[in-house]
Amino acid sequence: MTALSYSGAPDSTPSVDLGFAAATAIEGKSPRSSRCRVAIIGAGPYGLAVASHLRKAGVETRLFGEVMEFWRRHMPNGMLVRSEWAGTHIADPHRALTLDQYEAERGAQLPRPRLPREDFIAYALWYQRRAVPDVEERRVRRLENGDSGFCLTLDDGEVVRAERIVVATGLTYFASRPPAFASVPTALAPHSSDVPDPESFRGLRVAIVGAGQSALELAALLREADAEVEVIARAPEIRWRVGRDWLRRCSGPLRKLIYPPGEAGPPGINWVMEMPSVFRALPAELQRRWTGRAMLPAGSHWLRPRLSGVPMTAGCSIVSASPVRNRVQLLLDDGGEREVDRVVLATGYRVDLDRSPILAPELAQSIRRIGSSPLLGDGFESSIPGLHFVGAAAAESFGALMFFVAGTGYAARAVSRRIANSRPLPVARPARKESDDQQRSVQARQCYGR
Repeated sequence: MTALSYSGAPDSTPSVDLGFAAATAIEGKSPRSSRCRVAIIGAGPYGLAVASHLRKAGVETRLFGEVMEFWRRHMPNGMLVRSEWAGTHIADPHRALTLDQYEAERGAQLPRPRLPREDFIAYALWYQRRAVPDVEERRVRRLENGDSGFCLTLDDGEVVRAERIVVATGLTYFASRPPAFASVPTALAPHSSDVPDPESFRGLRVAIVGAGQSALELAALLREADAEVEVIARAPEIRWRVGRDWLRRCSGPLRKLIYPPGEAGPPGINWVMEMPSVFRALPAELQRRWTGRAMLPAGSHWLRPRLSGVPMTAGCSIVSASPVRNRVQLLLDDGGEREVDRVVLATGYRVDLDRSPILAPELAQSIRRIGSSPLLGDGFESSIPGLHFVGAAAAESFGALMFFVAGTGYAARAVSRRIANSRPLPVARPARKESDDQQRSVQARQCYGR
């Protein structure tokens, strides 16, 4: 097969670019190589959960990546996990590695109902030491089709050949940056995923662009770090997840009936999202509409008191952004102007296979899609046999629950069943392009076995 080089630089003879492993051989080096049945790329909650379930099923599995890398490097200090206690357990096949067990072994009570980021990371590391102690903290540079299965090239040059791959890289690589900021250096206008330390903004005037949880929680954290903050959002109003306080004080079945652990969406829709098999059976238009409702930008009600007095400009879009003397000048579509020290782009994420530096272009382009996300069937398997995607990349096929830790159980069980019961794989072939509705029709037929 052919593949472009990782750096993206054009080869003088593109038709004979043979990829990482072949390039190393041409240079006269002999790359180390090994084999395994399943390789998982990404050691966050989804990668850890899938690995633990596969090993329980007796499937040889290797897990690559820095444990909890996204949470450690791209989530801000001081943030709280949005899900409450019941939706924050990382799934394991024995249901033994829960937050409750971690708390008991720790010997000290954890904050409730939501965990601080630091405590969630500590819990995940505890989970990893018990469930997948041999995580290989090496980076996968490229994933390509191989002669029989797939070929991974690691950052130290080792080549790993695997029959099956599970991509669990989460939101890494998919930060959405508005075109208006194309000429502004990222140092002056970072994405919210590149603001791990709110204290570094102390004393600065900061505009935060966005109206969702990330935007509003960062606004609170930066304000508490003594930054001068304004929230600017194109949404007509800042929305809050309210109306739950009295339910939170309730105990017993009523609370559980209205709000499942995942809490992905408003009442009614949240239970559909909690059951991905039901979501997959819905008509395509209803899937799109309810996913949009579930992921509507809004802030948790407990943030509102922390943002008292913070100016919020809603219903405005930023027309242009320009760097001026180490500051940023903004022009809004209502004619208003701002000049600030920094802009934080809390503008979300957009899964796009073509933006992943890991997937070889030829492999990425041959995957059937819903929009820019992979179309997934049973066992979270893509149209390339043996190539699975879990986490955020699976949300178009399995619903908004896949953005939350609560989705690790469904995903890990589905993937492990599929792989444990699988037969030798046929050779992968490129797929023809189809419309989103055609893709969803394929998905529905797979769901019902028709």
